[in-house]
Amino acid sequence: MGLIMAKTKKLKITLVRSAISQKPAVVATVKSLGLRKINSSVEQNATPDILGKIKAVSHLVEVEEMK
Repeated sequence: MGLIMAKTKKLKITLVRSAISQKPAVVATVKSLGLRKINSSVEQNATPDILGKIKAVSHLVEVEEMK
């Protein structure tokens, strides 16, 4: 009896603006997404918690949907 994982969308998140001089909560959100330096990218599943984090730092990141 195996579980079948639902097909979730993958997102490529890229940090395009610096988190310097942002509020500590914004800096923590950027770090929790796995982003370190400008132009660094990570791939994440499009889960509700990740989408909420992206919305909170949308002024600092670019998001692309992966195939």
